[in-house]
Amino acid sequence: MANQGTFKRKLNLVDMTFIGVGSIVGSGWLFASLLASQVAGPAAWISWVIGAVASYILGMVFAELGAALPRAGGLVRYPAYSHGPLTGYLVSFMAFVAYSCVAGLEAEGMRTYASAWWPALGTQNPTVLGWFVQAATLVLFFLLNYWSVNIFGKSNTVITLVKFVVPTLAIVVFLTQFKPANFSLHGFAPFGLNGIEAAVSTTGIIFAFQGFQQPVLFASEAKKPSRTVPLSILFSLLVTMVIYVLLQVSFVGALPASLLHHGWGGVKLDSPFANLATLLGLGWLASVILTDAVLSPSGTANIYLSATARLIFGWSKNGTFFRVFTKLDSKTGVPRAALWFSLILAIFWTLPFPSWDKLVAVASSSGVLCFVMGPVAAAALRRSAPHLERPFRLRGMSVVAPIAFVIASLIVYWTGWQTDSWLIGSLLVMFILYCVFHKKAPDVGVSFSEQIKTTGWLILYSIAMIVLSYVGTFGGGKAIVPAPWDQVIVAVVSLVTYYWGVKSALRTPILDTEPSEVPDASVSPQVG
Repeated sequence: MANQGTFKRKLNLVDMTFIGVGSIVGSGWLFASLLASQVAGPAAWISWVIGAVASYILGMVFAELGAALPRAGGLVRYPAYSHGPLTGYLVSFMAFVAYSCVAGLEAEGMRTYASAWWPALGTQNPTVLGWFVQAATLVLFFLLNYWSVNIFGKSNTVITLVKFVVPTLAIVVFLTQFKPANFSLHGFAPFGLNGIEAAVSTTGIIFAFQGFQQPVLFASEAKKPSRTVPLSILFSLLVTMVIYVLLQVSFVGALPASLLHHGWGGVKLDSPFANLATLLGLGWLASVILTDAVLSPSGTANIYLSATARLIFGWSKNGTFFRVFTKLDSKTGVPRAALWFSLILAIFWTLPFPSWDKLVAVASSSGVLCFVMGPVAAAALRRSAPHLERPFRLRGMSVVAPIAFVIASLIVYWTGWQTDSWLIGSLLVMFILYCVFHKKAPDVGVSFSEQIKTTGWLILYSIAMIVLSYVGTFGGGKAIVPAPWDQVIVAVVSLVTYYWGVKSALRTPILDTEPSEVPDASVSPQVG
C-alpha cells in the first residue's frame, strides 16, 4: 500500500508514564471516593489498594507481552497471536465495549462538574447546550490526536502535570479537617467484605486503574519499548495508588457528621469534593476543584480517544474487523480512519444512557474480561514461542499468571449478575455470529475447527461466570451459593479454566513482523 505510513517512535518514559497516570486520574477521583464510601463505608480505601495490587499483577503480565511484541492495540492482538482469530475477535469485542465509551464518560463527568458554575449545561442529564459542549470537547481532543502522536504525548504530559496539583491540594486541605471518629461511625466496614470487594468493580475503582495498560496500547510508538513499557506501568500504578488512597481517606475523614445520619449508603453529594469543600466553608477550594473537574476528565478523554483508535487498529490487524482501520497516515503515523471512528463512538456514548456509575460498571467488567486473556496468552506464548526475545521477562510467570487470572475473574464476578448477565451474554452472541459468518475469517492457516478448539475454554468459562453470577451474592445474584463459598468456587473454576486455556493455545503462534510496527532488530520477534 503506497500511502501506508509507519508508527513514529516519539514517546519517552515520561510521556508513557503520564499516559498511564493521565488515564487513571480522570473523572474517577471526582466521583469514586463518594461511590466507594457508599458501598464499602470507611473501609473503601482497602478497595483502592486491592484495585491497585490487582492491576499491578495483571500489568506485569502485559509488560512482558508489550516489551516482547510492542504492537499498537496489543491488548487485543496477543490473544489472536496465541489462540487464533476467533479468540482475538471475542476479546476485541469486549475491549471495544470497554474503551469506546470512556472518552464520552469523561466528557460527561466534565460537564456534570462544570454545571455547578454554568447551570445551563445541565446537572444529572445534559441540556442541548451541555451536550454540544461535551461534543465540542471531544472534537478538540480529536484534533490534538489527529495531527501527531508527538503533539498528543507532549500535551498530555503538560495536562497531567497540572492535574496533579488540585488532587494534592484537596488531600492536604481535607486532612486538616480530619475526624478520626468517622472511621468507626456505623462501623468501619458496615457492608462487610462483600462491600469492600463490590466497590472495586462497581464504583469506578477498577475503571480508573484499568488505565494501567495504556502503555501497552501505545507500545508501537514508544522509544525503547523493552524498558519503557514495564516501567511506565509500574510508575503510573504506584503514583496513582498513593493519590487515590489519600483522597479516599481524606474524603471520609472530612465528612460532616450531619451527612452520616442515614449511614454511609445515605451520603448524597452531586459534585462530591466540591460540595464537601463548600460544606466545610472552603469556597475557594470548591472553585479550584470545579476548575480542575473540567481539566481532569478532559485529559483522560484525550488519552482514551487516542487509545480507542489504537485498539480499533489492533482489531483490524487481527483480520476480524474492517481493513480500512489498519491504514496509517504516511506523514504522522496516526491511524486516522480509526481515530475518526473513535470520535463517532465517543460522541455516541454521550447520548442519554444510564447514569455514570452504571456505565462505569459496564466498562469495568468488559475491560477486565479483556484482561483475563493476558495471563493465558503470556503463558501460552512461553510454551509455543520459547525463543521469542523477551527484553522484560516476568519472574515467576507460572505462579503470577494463574493468580492474575483468578483476580481478574473475581473482579468480573464482583460486578454482579445485573451487569455480567447481559455483558457476558453479548459475548456469547458475538461468538454465535462469528460461527455463522466464519467463512469471512482471515486466512491465517488456522482452520475453523481449530479455532473452535482453541476458544472452547473461553466460551465455557463465560457460561460458568454467568451461572455463578446468577447463583452468587453480588449485584442481584440469587444468593443460592452463600459467601464466601461463591468466591471460592469462582477461584477454583478460574484456575481450571486458566490451565485449560494455556493448553488449548495454538502450537505455532501467529506472529506478524510488519515494518510499520516492529521496533528494532534487538526486539524483533523470532520464533524457533
